[in-house]
Amino acid sequence: MDNRSPYIVDAPSVSVIMFKVLLALIPGIALYVYAYGLGVILNIFLASLTVILTESAILAIRKLPIKVFILDGSGLVAAWLLALSIPSIAPWWIIVLGTLLCITFGKHVYGGLGYNLFNPAMLGYAILLISFPLIMSQWQIPNSLIENNIEWFDQIKIIMNSSLLSKETIDAMSSATPLDYIKTQLTLNQPLSVIQQNKIFGFLGGKGLELIGLGYLAGGLYLLKEKIISWHLPVSFLASLFIIASIFYSIAPDTYASPLFHVMSGGSILCAFFIITDPVSGPTTPKGKIYFGIAIGLLVFIIRIFGGYPEGIAFAVLIMNIFVPLIDSLTQPRIFGHK
Repeated sequence: MDNRSPYIVDAPSVSVIMFKVLLALIPGIALYVYAYGLGVILNIFLASLTVILTESAILAIRKLPIKVFILDGSGLVAAWLLALSIPSIAPWWIIVLGTLLCITFGKHVYGGLGYNLFNPAMLGYAILLISFPLIMSQWQIPNSLIENNIEWFDQIKIIMNSSLLSKETIDAMSSATPLDYIKTQLTLNQPLSVIQQNKIFGFLGGKGLELIGLGYLAGGLYLLKEKIISWHLPVSFLASLFIIASIFYSIAPDTYASPLFHVMSGGSILCAFFIITDPVSGPTTPKGKIYFGIAIGLLVFIIRIFGGYPEGIAFAVLIMNIFVPLIDSLTQPRIFGHK
């Protein structure tokens, strides 16, 4: 063991951290493209372009150095997370509007990087979901389930101008999410065992989505290895979601989906490693991170089962963002020598 000084190691810069987060997203993005095609790449491109132009304009108005703040990568991380959270065949203006909102009202209205109260990507997503619920509920089905081969260019056309495609083609490409489908069918008194026979369901979660989740898991493990994030948030969130889902599943398995389904469906894995680990809008203490993750897991399940929306991640995160100052104040470690 090398005991030589110095023992203080410089922490990585913001730009290094953010670009490692972007790198960690690539396995999930690659599997997204494999399962659903190139639509998500166009969304990421539009989100990235929008965030660069929006931040440049805001920084110019605030008379701040544009290059320094653009290259810190924080805006790109928010833009990519938003692009991965909305339907990949949503109209182009949805991702442009959402990115503009998330950067303006989720980041710069509070003073920029390090000052935002809410998670920018989830704030943008929530505004879009409330404002355009129909568009935000139409998701592309995996390419393997489309009866007639859909060319990747058709995805580009539906994003840029859906009127260029027939209604039959659009209907063949889109569907409700597994979470949304379950919620709708349960209101029709269909048992879960029958509901999950639909072709959109896979082995653990939604077909295609569970594969993407494994990609996000690989990226999350990379972030843990690089010490960009700590285990407290992802473990507490996933454990909380798994345990509460297990309780309900054990009571009524033909009404409530399995805990593994909840973990592998929707944006659970993306949330665990990339969304709630935002260092600005989340708690700073280890104990606070655990409480934060547990609370979000419980809220996600409650909203999925009892709320008006099939996916509860954005609202759960935003609600708990409000309580971060309180959580931090209650979980500060005791200072030696103080009673």
